[in-house]
Amino acid sequence: MVRGGSVYIMTNKPYGVLYVGVTSKLILRVQQHKTKFHPKSFTARYNLDKLIGYEHLPTIVEAIAREKQLKAGNRARKIKFIEAMNPQWLDLCDKLVQEAEGQ
Repeated sequence: MVRGGSVYIMTNKPYGVLYVGVTSKLILRVQQHKTKFHPKSFTARYNLDKLIGYEHLPTIVEAIAREKQLKAGNRARKIKFIEAMNPQWLDLCDKLVQEAEGQ
């Protein structure tokens, strides 16, 4: 199990609306986005249900700092973050679950 925190980006389609978030339980949080657990949230309203980028950090404090860094940057910086990990903008949810099962 990954300890600390994770920063992640959700979208609805390639080059669509982007949402940057932070959490200590990434798989659970992504499932909440996919099921619209919070129906009035930004991600539910814009149907942002595809995990397209994430980064695990040793502590939640570092994850929050990284989230703020990504949010403060322009869209091009977010796209660079995504394409470094996922140039085809595929939903990485299954990959994330496989990583967790392998640990």
